[in-house]
Formats: sequence, structure tokens, C-alpha cells
Amino acid sequence: MSKPRTPSVWLSKAAVNGALVLAVVYMLFPLVWLLTAATKDAGGLLAGNAFSFEGFDLGGNLSRVAEYNDGIYFRWYANSLLYAGLGALACSLVSVAAGYAFHVYDFRGKEKLFGLVLLGVLVPTTALALPMYLLASEVGIVNTYWAVLIPVLVNPFGVYLSRVFCAGYIPDEALEAARIDGAGEMRVFWSIGLRMVMPGFVTVFLFQFTAVWNNFFLPLVMLSDQKLYPLSLGLYAWNSNAHAEPDYYPLVVTGSLLAVVPLVVAFVSLQRHWKAGLTAGSVK
Repeated sequence: MSKPRTPSVWLSKAAVNGALVLAVVYMLFPLVWLLTAATKDAGGLLAGNAFSFEGFDLGGNLSRVAEYNDGIYFRWYANSLLYAGLGALACSLVSVAAGYAFHVYDFRGKEKLFGLVLLGVLVPTTALALPMYLLASEVGIVNTYWAVLIPVLVNPFGVYLSRVFCAGYIPDEALEAARIDGAGEMRVFWSIGLRMVMPGFVTVFLFQFTAVWNNFFLPLVMLSDQKLYPLSLGLYAWNSNAHAEPDYYPLVVTGSLLAVVPLVVAFVSLQRHWKAGLTAGSVK
């Protein structure tokens, strides 16, 4: 027969659940504001009644975003998808390959080299923006797509995380069996190692996709042509104009709402793999 719950247990559960509810409200509040504010015109936003649905005009705001400056917003959208999608995919592959090499192979200076990778995790990306600009200027790729794509291909934290995943997911016996069957090292990595560590690949992809999608400072330094801007930089340019022309406010808010969609889609569609990665090693 189970013992009755004491008041302290109920209080503890109430405190924990209350804290979780507050955390959820804190995280969802900006999104709710964005959803309601995107339905307002400039007058409604400046009047401070963003949380009401009075004067609902979401369709008009979407139409104005699509038509402004010959649809430049969706050019920025495509640029962000290119930078974040292609950059995160290539970065994840590079990170997993490097993590796999650190886990599987023994070579001279291995741990010292990995120590340099860990040191790279401690360096803020903003501190590297100016050196990367100077390097890009030397090779003549400033104000091109490559100026943003190439720097995001390397992620020291992704390499570290990939090595951890490889250690937890890839048994040495599986690799040895493949080698005995005559598979080369590239075939072993591509057919066995990469498939086994796919939850780690997805985790690195999500981290990098989010980071590149929200990246602002690197494009600000590298790009001057508006047609190459990502969403973060394009919305910043609109917001800068909003102080002088309030009609830009609905464009900024509606554009920000649309900018959230790929992040939500990515996390929802890949959460199965991501959850599998987070629970790795929890049950033996």
C-alpha cells in the first residue's frame, strides 16, 4: 500500500511545475507578440495595442513584404537558406569527419591538435571577423557568397561534439569487421561510421543551422551588396529606416515572423534524431 504524499512533496512538485510554466511563458511571450504584432499596421504598432487582433491585416502586411523593392525580402530569404542550409550541411560533414578521425585513428600530436580545437571553442566568433575579412580581401572574395559560406564551414565545437558522439556510437568491432571484409577507410567512414553517428550529425547540423541563420556580424563585415544580404542583415537595414519612416515597422515585424519558420521546421522535423542523440548512453 503506497504511503500518502506529504505536503513537502506537493510543495516541491508545485514549485518545479511553477518554474517550468514561467520558463515556457518567458520563451513563448516574444513569439506570441510577434504573431499578433504581424497583423497590425504602423499605427496599431505605435499605439501599443499589439496584443489585440483589432485591425487584423496580416494578408496586407505579407503582400507589402513580398512587393517591397521588387521582392528583395525573398532574395534575402533565399540567401539565408543558402548560407544556413548549405553551410550547416557542409560544416556538419567536416565536423563529423574530423571527430571520427580523432576517435578512430592514432597519429603523432593527436591530443595536442585536439587541444587546439578546444582552444578554438573559447575564441568568440566576433573576434575572428576582422582577420577573416582581411583574408577574404586578399583572395578577392569580399562581397560574394563565398565570404559568408567559407568561414561557417569550420566549427571547433562541432568537432568536439562529433568526437564525443563517435566515442559513444561507433564500436571498434564494427569498423574492424568492415576492414576485414575489404572496405577501404573512406568506405568504412561513409557506410558505417557516418550512419552510426547520424544523431550527432543532426545535432551539429541544428546547432550550426541556427547559428548561421541568426548570424549578423560576419555578413555585416563581409557584404555591402543588398542582394547578397541574409535576413538578419536585411531586417536590420529595414529597422534602421523605421526610425525615420514608421511604415517600415510592419515590414520588420512581419519579416521577422516569417524568418522564424525555417528554424521551427528544422527542429520539428529533425527532433527524432536529436532526441536520440541527447539520450545516447543513458541506458546500457
